[in-house]
Parts: sequence; C-alpha cells; structure tokens
Amino acid sequence: MSILTQSEEDELLAPIREKVGAIQVQIDELRKDGTLKVNELSNHIRVLKADKVLSDEERKSQLDAAQADLDQARAVEKQNQDAVSKLVDEAESYLQKTYDSQYFSKVSESSRAEKERAKKDYESELADLKHEHEDAVAKVRAQGGSEVKQELKDEDYVYKNRQYDAKRRRDERIRAAKDRRHAAFTERYLLIDRLRNSDFTLSQNIRQRVENYRYTFNTRQFLLQNGLYIVILAIFIFLAAIAPVWRGVDLLTSQNILNILQQASPRMFLALGVAGLILLTGTDLSIGRMVGMGMVIATVVMHQGPNTGQIFGHTYDLSSVNIYARIILALVLCIVFSTIFTTMAGFFTARFKMHPFVSTMANMLIIFGIVTYATKGVSFGAIEPSIPGIIIPRIGGFPTIIAWAIVAVAVVWFIWNKTAFGKNLFAVGGNPEAAAVSGISVFKVTLGAFVLAGILYGFGSWLEAARMMGSGSAAYGQGWDMDAIAACVVGGVSFTGGIGKISGVVTGVLIFTGLVYSLTILGIDTNLQFVFEGFIILAAVTLDSLKYVQKK
Repeated sequence: MSILTQSEEDELLAPIREKVGAIQVQIDELRKDGTLKVNELSNHIRVLKADKVLSDEERKSQLDAAQADLDQARAVEKQNQDAVSKLVDEAESYLQKTYDSQYFSKVSESSRAEKERAKKDYESELADLKHEHEDAVAKVRAQGGSEVKQELKDEDYVYKNRQYDAKRRRDERIRAAKDRRHAAFTERYLLIDRLRNSDFTLSQNIRQRVENYRYTFNTRQFLLQNGLYIVILAIFIFLAAIAPVWRGVDLLTSQNILNILQQASPRMFLALGVAGLILLTGTDLSIGRMVGMGMVIATVVMHQGPNTGQIFGHTYDLSSVNIYARIILALVLCIVFSTIFTTMAGFFTARFKMHPFVSTMANMLIIFGIVTYATKGVSFGAIEPSIPGIIIPRIGGFPTIIAWAIVAVAVVWFIWNKTAFGKNLFAVGGNPEAAAVSGISVFKVTLGAFVLAGILYGFGSWLEAARMMGSGSAAYGQGWDMDAIAACVVGGVSFTGGIGKISGVVTGVLIFTGLVYSLTILGIDTNLQFVFEGFIILAAVTLDSLKYVQKK
C-alpha cells in the first residue's frame, strides 16, 4: 500500500463531504425556524429571567412574547421532525456504505505503511550511524596521541546524540501517521455531529470513546496506573486456581464473595474517612484504637443484660432501655467520641501545622491508654442477639451491611465531587498556599476533613459491633489503621495530595479484604499475610512516587 499525500486524502474525502454537505443544507433549512430558533429563544428566556434591570412588567411582557415565539418554533420543529429524521438517516446510511470503504480504510492502510516505513528508515539510519561511528573511532585510534581517550569519549557522546535524534524523528513520523488516522476517524463524527445536532446514539458514543482511548493509550502510563491491579488480579487468579487442589475449597463461590463484602463494609467507612486526610497529604494512625473504643462503647450500650466488665469501676446494665433507643444511643456515642478525638487531632494539625503523623499518633496513645485503663483490658461479651437483625438484617439471604457501605460510598462521593467543601479539599491538598490565596480557609477545610473522618470511624465501629455481635475490647481493631491507609494508597489516593477517587478507595478496600480472606481460607499464617500486605504497600507507594515524579 502506497502512502497517501494530504492532497490525495482530500480528494478521497471530497465526494463524501459534498454528498453529506448537500443533505446538511436541507436539514439546516428545516431547522432554521424550528430547532435553531427553539435553542435561541430558550437561551433568550433564561437571560430575561436573570435580568435584574427590567421591571416586573417589562420582564413579564417580554417573557410572554418570547414564550409565544418559542411555542411556535416548537410547533415548526415538531412539524419538520420526520423530514429531518429521514434526511439524517439518508446521510448516515450513505456514510455507513461509503466512508470506510472509500476513505477511512485507505487512510488507515496508508498510516500503517507510513509507520512501517518510519521504522525501516530508522533501522537503516541506525546502521549507517553505527558504521560512521565505527569508522570515526578507528580513525581516532589510528591517529593516537595524548587526547585519544577524550576524543573517544566525545565521539561516543556525539554518537548517542545522533541515535537519540534518529529515534525522535522516527517517533514524530509515527505520531504524525497516528494523528492522520485519528483525524480521518474523527471527520466522520464531525459530519454526524452536525447532522444529529450533537445528539449521538449510544453506539456512536461508545465507538468514539474506544477510538479516543486507543489514540491516547500509552503503555507506560497504563502500567503506572494499573500495573498493581494487574499483579493483584493475577495473585487472586492463582489463589483461586490452587485452592481446590491445596485445601479442597472453592474461593469463587457466591457465599465467599458475600463474606468478603461483609467484612469489607465496616472497613469501607474507615478507608473513606482516612482518604480525606490523605488527600491533604496527611494520615491517621489512631483508626484501629478508635475502632476498639467504638466497639467497647457499642457493646456496653447494646450488651445483653449486665456488662461482664466495668468502666472506671462501674458496671452498666441498659437492658431495660428500649432496644431501638439503645441502638441509636450506641451510634451517637460512637460518632461523638470518635469525632472529639479526630477534631482534637485536626485542630493541632490545622492550627499549629503539626504533621498528622504526630497528632494522630498522640490520639492513638491517648485513646488506647484511656480505654485500657477504664476497662482493665477486659472484653465485654456479646450484644443483644436481636440487635444485628435490626441494624443489618439479611433480606433474602443478602446481608444488608453491604447496603450501609454503599450508602456511605455514595454520600462521601457526593461530598467530594458535588460540594464546595469537596472542591476545597482537593484544592488544599494540591496546593495549600494557592488555596489560601484564592480565599479558601485551609484551617476550616483541614478541620472539616478530620470531623468527617471521625463521623465515618464512629459509624464503622458501630457496624462492626453489630457484625461481630459485640465482644468489644481496647485491643480490637489493632492494625486496621494500616489496612485503611494501605487500601487508599492501593486505590490511587496519593500521599502527594489532591489526587484520589472514591472508586479507587472502594477498589483498595475490596482488594485488601479479599486478599486477607483468601489467604486465611488457604491457611496461610497471619504473619505471612502481613508480608504480602507489606509488599503490596511498597509497590503501591513506589508506583505513586513514579507517577508524581513523571508529573513533575
């Protein structure tokens, strides 16, 4: 296949443009007093409604006139709708029959030929450069003298530069060929865009997205973004394959999947909370201790009969209180106490520029010390057996604790993406100085992130108490802080600040929970599970650092 010149491409495209252009003229004429006028008048009405200069009477008069014109334009639009649709179908049918065969396929072949020629020319140029380099080196050696070593070094430097220039020219030619093919693809949808008035069908949108992804695809970027997920997926596939042979169990059952989702649900709250702090280049080392504190509080309030342990020497029995009131009280107390401590850490972080590592480490020690001293390290037994059925009932075998996590994900996604606080959170995380200059209160945003984290921690520990039927103790939740932080990092929430997605947090939590569950089912020692998690965290942070360095 020969390589087409730009003029040859234009000649191939010309009859297609001419045919579709003639149909477009007819469509435009039909839309002039219909669709186009509807759009124009709709905008005019919006402007009138927002106009503060006009009096009420003037605004009403002009709106009534504009609305009458709009109704008339809509009637014309409806009248011409069938004729426009037939013309659009005619044009699209023509494009379907001719565009690929008469134009796009030929440009694609030309692009492939151009890429192959660029590669061959590059190989030929490299061979010539190597031959010239060898001749130059031989001449330098033959001449001898005291400067031979330096001259050889200079020649090597020149040779490497010429190789780099040759590679750059090859890449530019390949990119140009790729651009021409993409432009040929795009031309079709530019024509369709006018025909359909930017109202593409679902299949047309999908084809454009696939082409755009293919056009912008970069192997290095893809591996940086998804390499860790690919490796972890491979590990899961490997574990699922060996499980029936090694342990005689099948990991890929619906029950196992539901078990993973149930275990992940309370952890989702914790990860969503700390994700906001990581967005601010922070962290939280007190999550596990907050879970332990929440479990103790929830178990004491929802305990079955008198508590088996004491709080500061006192035994509590709230079984006479209405069960629904106890459930709500347990939730409120979990949230309040968690929020008090996160607010304290947030205040020191925001007010005194203290690193969250320090403020949350102090929280971790304070919480553990208070809860252990208050309870003497005693576990508090089980909660009322009927309470889990109220908080997280199973509906048709489906554990509704998963629904709690879904709601939490939706709420935090909304906060991150649809509120001023969420936008400010990303702004402060990305560049706090610039955010402050633009009028954003860095103190309020930082404190708000810690408060939101406390609410989510409290909710998560309350749900965990319901899932585990209580058994609260100060030691419960140990290591959960690392799991939550690691889930965020694996999910792409960057420690460099201002980068992260809720979908990434969800993915990270599911990955870690699924991995731990799978390793436990296979009987892998808990200590070795920590080794697996450690390597995954190292890989995630390394990839995150590489992405940051490349961005810089």
